[in-house]
Amino acid sequence: MASAKELDEFLAAVERRAYKSALLALQDHHSALDVVQNAMLKLCERYGERPANELPLIFQRILQNAITDHFRRAKVRNFWTTLLSPFKGGDDEEAGDSLEALPGAVDTRLGADPAGMAESSQHLAVIEQALAELPPRQRQAFLLRYWEEMDIAETAKVMGCSEGSVKTHCFRAVNALSAKLKEKGIRL
Repeated sequence: MASAKELDEFLAAVERRAYKSALLALQDHHSALDVVQNAMLKLCERYGERPANELPLIFQRILQNAITDHFRRAKVRNFWTTLLSPFKGGDDEEAGDSLEALPGAVDTRLGADPAGMAESSQHLAVIEQALAELPPRQRQAFLLRYWEEMDIAETAKVMGCSEGSVKTHCFRAVNALSAKLKEKGIRL
C-alpha cells in the first residue's frame, strides 16, 4: 500500500513527462494540462491504496485512456458544433510548447557551447514535429517504450494490445522518425 508521501513523490516525478506525452498526443497546452490533472486525480482517488511499485503502470494506463477519451469527446463535440453552428471557426490556439520549455530539458551548464545549444534546440524542434506527425498508436507505443522506458509487456498492458502489436507500432514509428529526420539532415 502506497503511503501519501510515496504517492506525492510519484506524482512529482511523473508530472513533466506525463504533460509532455499528453501535449504531443493532443497538440493543445490546455487540454494536455487538463488530461494530466484528471489522470492524477483518478490515480489518487481510485488507486491510492495500491502498492507503490504498481503506480507507474496504472498511471500510464489512466493517462492513455484519458487521452483517448479526450479525442472521442472532441470528435462528438466537433460533429455537433460543425453541424449546428453557422460559423466555421479556425484554430487560433497557440502551438504546443517545445521540449526546451520544460525545466531541466536543456543542458544549462556554464560554458556550454552556444552554437551547440542552438543546434540541439533546432534538432529537438524537428524531432517534436516528427513525433507529432506519427499516427497516434505509433506515437503512443514509441513514447511509452523509449521515453517512459517501459518494456514490451508493460507497454502492451498500458495500450491494451498484444506484445506483437507494440513491436509493430514501435518498428514503424522508428522507421518513420528515422526517414523524417534524414530528410531534415539529422543523423543520429
